Amino acid sequence: MHDWIAAFTGLLPAWLAANLEWKQVVLIAMTPIFLLAFGAEWRVMAQRGRAQSFSLPDIMANLNLGLAYQVFELIAYTLVTASLVGWFWQHRLFDMPITVWTVPLLFVFMEFCYYWFHRASHRIRWFWAAHVVHHSEERMNMTTAMRQSLLYSVTGWWLFFMPMVLLGVPPEVVFVLYACDLTWQFFIHTESIGKLPAWMEYWLNTPSNHRVHHARNPEYIDRNYGGVLIIFDRWFGTYAEESAPVDYGIVRQVRSRNLLVLNFHEFIDMWRDAARPGPLWLRLQHLWRAPEWVRPGPSTDVAPASRAESQTR
Repeated sequence: MHDWIAAFTGLLPAWLAANLEWKQVVLIAMTPIFLLAFGAEWRVMAQRGRAQSFSLPDIMANLNLGLAYQVFELIAYTLVTASLVGWFWQHRLFDMPITVWTVPLLFVFMEFCYYWFHRASHRIRWFWAAHVVHHSEERMNMTTAMRQSLLYSVTGWWLFFMPMVLLGVPPEVVFVLYACDLTWQFFIHTESIGKLPAWMEYWLNTPSNHRVHHARNPEYIDRNYGGVLIIFDRWFGTYAEESAPVDYGIVRQVRSRNLLVLNFHEFIDMWRDAARPGPLWLRLQHLWRAPEWVRPGPSTDVAPASRAESQTR
């Protein structure tokens, strides 16, 4: 893997090669395949009489959010993230060999990092302020995977993968592996596929397992964080099997398709809550507490609308 990455990078100008965001390179290259897969999904669902699973305004909002996300990620990586990632690489402890034998193990390591990134994105409001965009869709189809936030680079998604870089995995390898993880996830945002064989449901994040993750049913909230693998959810007690029908969306649904509202509503509400009068230590906790956390004491009677917006998991 590292050899062909290096070969491709060698064809580029030095400045561009040094600032190439490999996650986005892979995702952009996969976009035509993503769109073809969505077309096939729509046809299958229409033939089953379930065309109501698709809403053109929602699909357009998803595609626009995905495009804005891809553009902003490239800009953020070029201007800021590449330098920060480069700092971790310069301070690595080892040089990890990249071979046909180590890549599968590194993928599992990356998946472990992704599990904790995804779990934090639900249980820490700072990260939820970006991730909430993805969960605000009330339908499930493959374009839902494109429903992403401009704020991911601002909130620092890449930090969760820096343990790999510090242990000597080249950043481009880390981000290509992460892109492969995200590619798999595109295809499991669907209702066109039921449950797969039991062994696949046990080990992998399947469409059934991921439908649970997108549910606002009380028994499903904050479950199934895995990307490609679901095994870490089983080990760490966050797994739930799809049993009851899934109700998609967030608890306090955002009734908007405006890109600015979708991207920034929770981020703004978080800072509004932190700005309310009270002890500084309690105010700052709005940034790292769970999204549903409310400040103890008399201040809980202030700005109920803002607090309600924070309970959007």
